[in-house]
Amino acid sequence: MGKLIPILFLVAALTGLFSQRSQAALVYRAGDGWSSESEDEGAVESTASAQLRKAQELENSGDIKGALGAYRGLVRKYPTSGVAAKSQLKVGELYEKTGDYEKAFDAYGKYLTVYPKGEDFDQAVAAQFNIAKRFLEGERKRMFGVKTFPSMERASKMFEEIVKNAPYSKYAPMAQFNLGQSYEKQQKYAEAVAAYQVVTQKYPADSLAVDAQYQVGYVYLRESRDSNDPAARAKARDAFEDFIARYPNSEKVSQAKDDLKSLSGNETKSVLGVAKFYDRQKNYKAAVIYYNEVIKQQPGTPDSDYAKNRIEELKSLVGEDALHPGPERTETGERARLNRKLQAKVDTTARPDYVGPPVVVPDEVAPKKPKVRTAPGDTGPVPAVEPALPQ
Repeated sequence: MGKLIPILFLVAALTGLFSQRSQAALVYRAGDGWSSESEDEGAVESTASAQLRKAQELENSGDIKGALGAYRGLVRKYPTSGVAAKSQLKVGELYEKTGDYEKAFDAYGKYLTVYPKGEDFDQAVAAQFNIAKRFLEGERKRMFGVKTFPSMERASKMFEEIVKNAPYSKYAPMAQFNLGQSYEKQQKYAEAVAAYQVVTQKYPADSLAVDAQYQVGYVYLRESRDSNDPAARAKARDAFEDFIARYPNSEKVSQAKDDLKSLSGNETKSVLGVAKFYDRQKNYKAAVIYYNEVIKQQPGTPDSDYAKNRIEELKSLVGEDALHPGPERTETGERARLNRKLQAKVDTTARPDYVGPPVVVPDEVAPKKPKVRTAPGDTGPVPAVEPALPQ
């Protein structure tokens, strides 16, 4: 029932809106969008200056609706007059004052495209940027004049338009960076990375280029956590290492190093899992190889301490000589194939999205004794076989 209340409220609001607008015809004008004729009530004066005075008087008297109509009428009838650009800017300001931020954004956009040499160009860009930031922070999109739900997609389009209309303004790098932020909030990781990379390539001297390079690594880090994708982890590592090399004095270097440790920790967990698998299989020689890899990757960590302790336990259990890497028995080829198959099952069940029965790891059965080699051709050396890797 609680979910129905907002929907019923929206339906009621739209019903009231249509009943009001049914009294005035809806019209579409390029650059202005849909509006009712009542928004432009009143005759347009015979000169641009007279129309401007009329609009200013309506605004000063508090008649915002009437002032909007007057300013819009001036721009439509006298688009090339000396006061048309100022009037178009006023349209944006008044829409913004009423809280209709989307119409305000479009009005400022019309100023930028129709009057690109206007003296208030930077002011219009700044106003657009601030409105886009509102949508990035959760401003709700309007539908038929009624605020509905936040639209991050609308924020993305706004920032794209700012970069397109004002690519050399001081707001362009910020708009491009925030475009990446908007994609990141939508979990559009590829688009976010591309947007941040444009900042580093197109605006390398801007201070935001440093943050953008860090964000490239952070986006890949988020993707690797969400998807458990090794490729994303590798890209995150490359991006963080590139960041540290290019910006060694950045205050975010320490955070990038922590992120790299986090990535290494994830990789070590995977290696430790392989070591434990071989340990359970009683393939102690292979287990020790991977335990040593854990110690090498993460010295001084709890996982490293566990690996060291387990190696010592295995030495006591089977002897140090039995753990030295070296040739394995030729009859272990079939066992290696079975181990790879079992490891694949173990890896599958370890995924966070796995749904199914657990894998039962069987106890290892002692291999058959090899036949005694007596023929002269049987006395050659046995080829070395490295511990099988999981497939």
